[in-house]
Amino acid sequence: MLRAGPPSHILLRLPLLQLLLLLLLLQAVGRGLGRASPGGGPLEDVVIERYHIPRACPREVQMGDFVRYHYNGTFEDGKKFDSSYDRHTLAAIVVGVGRLITGMDRGLMGMCVNERRRLIVPPHLGYGSIGVAGLIPPDATLYFDVVLLDVWNKEDTVQVSTLLRPPHCPRMVQDSDFVRYHYNGTLLDGTAFDTSYSKGGTYDTYVGSGWLIKGMDLGLLGMCPGERRKIIIPPFLAYGEKGYGTVIPSQASLVFHVLLIDVHNPKDTVQLETLELPPGCVRRAVAGDFMRYHYNGSLMDGTLFDSSYSRNHTYNTYVGQGYIIPGMDQGLQGSCIGERRRITIPPHLAYGENGTGDKIPGSAVLIFDVHVIDFHNPADPVEIKTLFRPLETCNETAKLGDFVRYHYNCSLLDGTRLFSSHDYGAPQEATLGAHKVIEGLDTGLQGMCVGERRQVVVPPHLAHGESGARGVPGSAVLLFEVELVSREDGLPTGYLFVWHEDPPANLFEHMDLNKDGEVPAEEFSTFIKAQVSEGKGRLLPGQDPEKTIGDMFQNQDRNQDGKITADELKLKSDEDQERVHEEL
Repeated sequence: MLRAGPPSHILLRLPLLQLLLLLLLLQAVGRGLGRASPGGGPLEDVVIERYHIPRACPREVQMGDFVRYHYNGTFEDGKKFDSSYDRHTLAAIVVGVGRLITGMDRGLMGMCVNERRRLIVPPHLGYGSIGVAGLIPPDATLYFDVVLLDVWNKEDTVQVSTLLRPPHCPRMVQDSDFVRYHYNGTLLDGTAFDTSYSKGGTYDTYVGSGWLIKGMDLGLLGMCPGERRKIIIPPFLAYGEKGYGTVIPSQASLVFHVLLIDVHNPKDTVQLETLELPPGCVRRAVAGDFMRYHYNGSLMDGTLFDSSYSRNHTYNTYVGQGYIIPGMDQGLQGSCIGERRRITIPPHLAYGENGTGDKIPGSAVLIFDVHVIDFHNPADPVEIKTLFRPLETCNETAKLGDFVRYHYNCSLLDGTRLFSSHDYGAPQEATLGAHKVIEGLDTGLQGMCVGERRQVVVPPHLAHGESGARGVPGSAVLLFEVELVSREDGLPTGYLFVWHEDPPANLFEHMDLNKDGEVPAEEFSTFIKAQVSEGKGRLLPGQDPEKTIGDMFQNQDRNQDGKITADELKLKSDEDQERVHEEL
C-alpha cells in the first residue's frame, strides 16, 4: 500500500491514464454508483467512525505530515483485499500530497496516535468505476480499519516536556558535559524498545560530541540533576529511514522518559558551598592538619552512599597528605572549626570511571555535606587566652610543684560538653608537674593567679592522644575554661615536709616529748602536727596529712621496729648530702 506498483499496494493513486479514464466514467454515471448514504443516495464523502480515541491527543494528523499506521482493507461483504498486518510492515507515507487515494487522505486527517478508525470510502474517492484488475472490482466501496502509530513533520523539532524539576539546580547540562542518566525508550504508540533500568546501571556518555543521536543531544541540554523529562524525537533526528535493528523501525519517532542522575565536565574543579560559618573563625585548615569531621555523602541525584553519623563516629584524617580522595583533600582546606560546607567533587577527583564498591558507580559526581568538628597540627602548642585576671591581688602565680585547686568546664571544640568540676560540687585538686592531669592542662594552669579565668585549648598530643579516654574521642582537641581557686607553694621533689626556718639545733630532743630516748609513731605525729600548727613548717600539699606523716615516720624508722632513735633520725637534706659524697 505504500508505493505504486504491485496490486497489493492498492491505496496509492493509479497511473495518470487510468486516472483520466476513471474521471470520465465517474462523470458519466453521476452519483448513482456506489454504496447508498443513510438517506438513500450515494455517499458523497468518506464516512469516519472513531471507535477508539485515546485520552491524550497531543497532536492530530495534518496535511503534509508523515504517518505510520496499520490497516485492514475489506469490501462491504467483509472479504479482505489488503492488510499491512499480513505484510508485517506498517504503511508509512506523507498525507495530503496526492500519494494516497483521496478517501484515505481524508480519513487520516485529524487522527491521534493510537486512535482507531473505521473508514468507508465511496468509489469516487477510491478506485472508481475502473477498480484494480483482479483485486478491486469497479465501483467498489472500500472499508478500512486503521490504527495510527506515528506522526511527524519535516518541520518538527525535538519536543521537551519537563515532568519533574528539583528545587535546587546546581548546574545544567551543556555541550561537552559528561552525563549519567536513566531512560525508558518507546515508540510514539508506547511500544517499548529499550530501557537502562533493565541493564543495572545508568547510560553514561558525553553530550554534543556525536556519541548520541542528534535529538537526544538536544533534548538533554539544560537538564538539572534529578530532573525528569519526556523527550520526543522525530526520525530525522533519530535513526531515520534505516531504523535500528529489529526494535526501531524506519522513520520512527522516538519517545524517551529520562531521569538525569548527574552531570560534570572533565574540566570541572571541586565546588565549595558554605552552608554555615561560625562567627570568629580565627584559623582555617591547611595541608598537614589533622581533622575530625562528620559527613553525609550522596550522589548528585540525592542517593545517600555513606555517612559518618550512621557510625556515630567522626572521620579522622590528615588533610592534604593523600589519605583521602583528591577532591576531599582540596575541599577541606580553608575550612573553619564548626563550619558546615558542601563539597561537590567531579569523578576525576574522586573514584574515576571505575567507581568503588557497590554504592559509588563509575564516573559519579560525589556531594559531601561536611561538618568540621575540630582540627589541629601535630606541632600545635597549648593555646591560652586570659578571660579575667585580678591585677590588684596577683602577686604570685602558679608554678611547677604548686598545689592548686581550680574549677573547670571541659568541652570539644564543637561545643559538646564533656566534664565539669561543678558537677562534683568541689574544685579539682592537682600538684603541677606531678603528672596528675594531662600535660596541656598542666601547662595551661601554670602562671595563673588566684581568681584568674582562662580558656585553654589543648591539642590531642598534649591531651588523650589518638586513643582518647573515657568520654573523650580519639584525636580530640579539648577546650577548657578554668578558674584558679587557690594555690599553695609546693615542696621540692621527694620532700614530704619542709621547715620554714632552720630546724631546732637538737631535733631529736625536741621530738622526744617524754624524754625516754625513743620516738614512737604517735609521738612523732604529735610533734609534726605541732610544727605545722605553729607555722614552723608545712606538709606536702594535696595529700592526706595522716598518710604523709605516716610515710615520714616509716622513712625515719630505718630498722622498722616501730620507733625512731637519735641514730636513725636524719633530715632529708643531710641524706641528700651523704648521697652526693657516696657518689663522689
